[in-house]
Amino acid sequence: MDMERITRRALLTSCFAAGTLLPLLRAEDTKGDPWSKDELMEPEALARALAAPGHRSAPAIIIISVVFPVLYRERHIPNARFAGPASKPEGIAALKAAVSQLPKDTPIVIYCGCCPMVRCPNIRPAYRTLKDLGYRDVRVLDLPTNFHTDWTAKGYPVEPPVSHAL
Repeated sequence: MDMERITRRALLTSCFAAGTLLPLLRAEDTKGDPWSKDELMEPEALARALAAPGHRSAPAIIIISVVFPVLYRERHIPNARFAGPASKPEGIAALKAAVSQLPKDTPIVIYCGCCPMVRCPNIRPAYRTLKDLGYRDVRVLDLPTNFHTDWTAKGYPVEPPVSHAL
C-alpha cells in the first residue's frame, strides 16, 4: 500500500471511531454548491416573512418554485411563482420569463424540494441562471430532506391548503 492509501484508511477509521464520518460526507456532498451558507434561507424564516403584516399586499420576497409540475400542483408555498424544473431547458426558459420584469436587486427565494437537496437536479441550475442574469439577492430555501418533510409537515403554509378530512 502506498502512503496516501494508508493515510486515507487511517483517517476513515478515525472518523468512524469519532462518529464524525456522516458530517464529513455531508460536507463533501455540498462542497460543490454554488451558493454560500449566507444565501441559504431556513424554512422558519421564510414562513415568518410570509406571515408578516403587509406581505400579501406588496410581497418583499419573490418566491419561485423550480419543482416538477405535478409536485407544484399538489402543494406549493403561497404566492410562489412556478418556473418548472430547472434541470430542463424549458424550465430554465420559464425561470427567465418569471424574473424578466424584476429589478436585479429584487429579493428572490428559490426552492424545489423534490428530493434531498444534495441530489436535487433543479436547484443548482436555477440558482446559477439567476446569478448569471445578474440577480444579486438570490436565496435558496434550505430543504435538506424534501418539501413535505421540511415545510408541509412542519405546518408552514401551503396552497392548496392541506385537508384534514378523513
